[in-house]
Amino acid sequence: MIESLDISILGPAFFAGLLVLASHVPLGQEVLKRGIIFIDLAIAQIAGFGVILATRLGFESHGWEVQLIAISSALLGAFGLSLLNKYKPQIQEALIGVSFILAATGSILILANNPHGGEQLKELMVGQILWVTWAELIPLAAVTGFILLMWFVFKLNQRMGFYLLFALAVTSSVQLIGVYLVFASLIIPALGSRHYVAKKSLVIAYIIGALGYGLGLIASSILDLPSGALIVWMVACIALLSGFFGTKEQQTT
Repeated sequence: MIESLDISILGPAFFAGLLVLASHVPLGQEVLKRGIIFIDLAIAQIAGFGVILATRLGFESHGWEVQLIAISSALLGAFGLSLLNKYKPQIQEALIGVSFILAATGSILILANNPHGGEQLKELMVGQILWVTWAELIPLAAVTGFILLMWFVFKLNQRMGFYLLFALAVTSSVQLIGVYLVFASLIIPALGSRHYVAKKSLVIAYIIGALGYGLGLIASSILDLPSGALIVWMVACIALLSGFFGTKEQQTT
């Protein structure tokens, strides 16, 4: 059992999870506060659509051209969704869902004649967190640091600033951990910590996410099950327990 816990594999994967959580948790709490739950899925899928489009055009999967197209796609999607908040607030959530399904089916259409399309689509959704290397964490750490600086120091969390940071965060993580884990990292810790007082809720959300990633990676190595899916379940279970224990600490108005 101990032999299956290879720190050279689990170490980078766990730190990738911590870096993703660092930026995604406060963003997820804001998403929950605004009531636009599916925006993260939509923007993640739009960024994924950009990745698939770029690779279909012949660019290297981890080349700068792919990153540029992915972030451009996410920023364009974020700009469009910010306009929905301004001009179509009554049906914003429905239009976000439509944006998600269009990006998802668009990816399927692009990969329709690709013999490896199914595998590429699965990798984009589920991710390959166990194959993350220390070198790949350097740009992720730089992006995460920038997002946290803008969010906590310069308070760039209103209107377009929120959507721009959101697009940047999702694009930087979706290729490493996949759409499902991006969604889980944003929403589930926020749900599990929503009953706690404001200052404590952020800490609780980080703990939920970190425990979920750590236990999920360990269980995945021992049980030989897909890491991304198992991490999602672990984060959800811990958030559920946290929600039970947090019901007496309602946030004050």
